[in-house]
Amino acid sequence: MITGIIVALPEELGTLTRKKIAAGGISSLSATVMVACAGAGIDNAGRAAGMLIERGCTRLVSWGCAAGLDADLRPGDLLLPEVLIAENREQLPVDADWHRRAATLLDNTCTPVTRPLCESSRLVASSAAKQTLRNNLGGCAVDMESAAIARTAARHGLPFLVIRSIADPAEMDLPRAIDHALDEQGRVRMGRLLRFIARHPLEIPGLIRLGRHFHAATHRLEHIARDLERIVSCPTGRTAIQQLT
Repeated sequence: MITGIIVALPEELGTLTRKKIAAGGISSLSATVMVACAGAGIDNAGRAAGMLIERGCTRLVSWGCAAGLDADLRPGDLLLPEVLIAENREQLPVDADWHRRAATLLDNTCTPVTRPLCESSRLVASSAAKQTLRNNLGGCAVDMESAAIARTAARHGLPFLVIRSIADPAEMDLPRAIDHALDEQGRVRMGRLLRFIARHPLEIPGLIRLGRHFHAATHRLEHIARDLERIVSCPTGRTAIQQLT
């Protein structure tokens, strides 16, 4: 039984391993765990999940950061959703047995938030956009990759789990510099960022605040990663997701 973990960004990969993996690459963390650094977005996530399955993975984990939609969620809060809500409102449950055992294990460290996580095909940058998404789909948080991984798991009848941590809270507008500096893989290009800051120095306080929030999220994930082998060894039941045709 091999578990495949999908992360979008190198910073999220760094919470699991010191290995450097190029975007689209895969590496083994142990005899029973492989990780793919997918790059951001739906297409990249689905492609990476498929590659892990081709390499022999029999269950999948979406790992990384998410944006808060509910006002009570703070940076560093742990998400262990029971169900995902896709952009088309399709509900994608995680494996119930795996989720229950992982929640019990993680509850010794912190109380995970199990409310729904929703999907967005684009970066949700403003507090107004977050509120609109919350009203439309009803999730407590959002990311761009988890639902795509869930759909790939469903097509192959494989168990699936989500472990995410809140980076930017619901009330936060992402600095404009971030959107300007992102490349097609969702990575911040430092040259673009520095040039934008030089022209817009008032962006600096927002970037510092975002950096603190992101550090809280990755610190939480690093802490959870200490129990990674126990999490991936939790028994699973039959996935509750109906196979797609």
